[in-house]
Amino acid sequence: MNNDFFTNSVYIISSVLFAFGLKFLGSPVTARRGNMLSALGMFLAVLATLVNGHIINFQWILIGIIIGASLGALVAFKAAMTQMPEMIALLHGCGAMASVFVDWTAYHVHGATDLTNAITLYLSIVIGGLTVTGSAIAWGKLSENIPGKPILFTGQKWLNGAIITAIVILGIMFLLQTTRYDLFLIILGLSLFFGIFMVIPIGGADMPVVISVLNSYSGIVACTTGFVIHNTLLIVVGSLVGANGIILSIIMCKAMNRSIGNVIFGAFGSVIKKTVTDKKKEAKAIPVEDAFLILENAKSVVIIPGYGMAVAQAQHAVRELSELLESNGCDVKYAIHPVAGRMPGHMNVLLAEANIPYDQLMEMDAINPLMDTVDVAIVIGANDVVNPASRTDTSSPIYGMPIIAADKAKTVFVLKRSMATGFAGIENELFYYDNCRMIFGDAKQTLQALVAEFKSSQQH
Repeated sequence: MNNDFFTNSVYIISSVLFAFGLKFLGSPVTARRGNMLSALGMFLAVLATLVNGHIINFQWILIGIIIGASLGALVAFKAAMTQMPEMIALLHGCGAMASVFVDWTAYHVHGATDLTNAITLYLSIVIGGLTVTGSAIAWGKLSENIPGKPILFTGQKWLNGAIITAIVILGIMFLLQTTRYDLFLIILGLSLFFGIFMVIPIGGADMPVVISVLNSYSGIVACTTGFVIHNTLLIVVGSLVGANGIILSIIMCKAMNRSIGNVIFGAFGSVIKKTVTDKKKEAKAIPVEDAFLILENAKSVVIIPGYGMAVAQAQHAVRELSELLESNGCDVKYAIHPVAGRMPGHMNVLLAEANIPYDQLMEMDAINPLMDTVDVAIVIGANDVVNPASRTDTSSPIYGMPIIAADKAKTVFVLKRSMATGFAGIENELFYYDNCRMIFGDAKQTLQALVAEFKSSQQH
């Protein structure tokens, strides 16, 4: 059997496994199976590439496998669930960096063989370069090594426009003179700079969409790299990842009532307008003991998780409380906002880790019509996605963004450490509503205290 025929046959099998893997990742029930199928597809593809006879010296490949596997295992074991968003951003950057190095090597060894090859090479280094540094900035913002708020300076848009113009003009020159190595390096350098200036003006509340967009970019650059080195599998897999990332980004932007262009170029959160009012607002706090008495008599409870739950690592305490509520005859549901947390599906992953039944998780559009019949809504660190200002305050940066209608419940408990604003830096009007009560303190400790009250009551 011809080696190339064998390799391409395995690539087809791998592509099918990737497609089914992505499909299964669409549901929490089948996500683990999807991950395993995708991993199997990648293993087969790598194995087929290594044994097709074109590779003579395996020394550097083995060194890379050992280093990569060691770092991957270390990160997987050490990274906490709260660090998943920044780790995902970093991995997107690493994938894009690998593509850039492959493109660079291909150009260094073979040059640009024809116009199609030159165009895909140009697109690869531009998209790959901005994805590398954009992902690094996203990692910095999510890990709070860089301020999460928008970073702006005078003339920023002019600078970005100048960089884009230079990349386009130099790109045309490169396509006309593909032997100009200096143009290749300058375009790559400008792309790396543009990635920095593209992400720093984006506010922290938009990071879930940014991660999704960068995921799409990493897929697109893998696809264009496939054209550069004539690898069918990279073209197919890159297209799958790129398309899925774009679709997810559009879905998330729709959930925020905004466009991708507005997220990437709008510097959301850069100017926070505050409505001037003479009315003094005061939030009402409630002790855990009084909150327990209300929950004990509740027939329906909706739990609305956010990044605060991840920070407190409170998902297991949430499950324990929900089980006690159910044993008390209460119907418990979880309301999941599309952009809750710091990455797409962040809350789903955390709740799945705590073995919370999937059928209790409800999306925003499904839960909102039921909220006015709910006895108690428990908001755990989900600040911006329950803010009624999105419906009432035209000066608010989140005006028009669909939210989970927690304020419609008969009683709302908000678990927070303090009255500090959320990641978007916007004051939450819900805290001052008559039906809202604040329970201050660490979310995990608060939930454990509620659990202790239930257990104490059952013993008596």
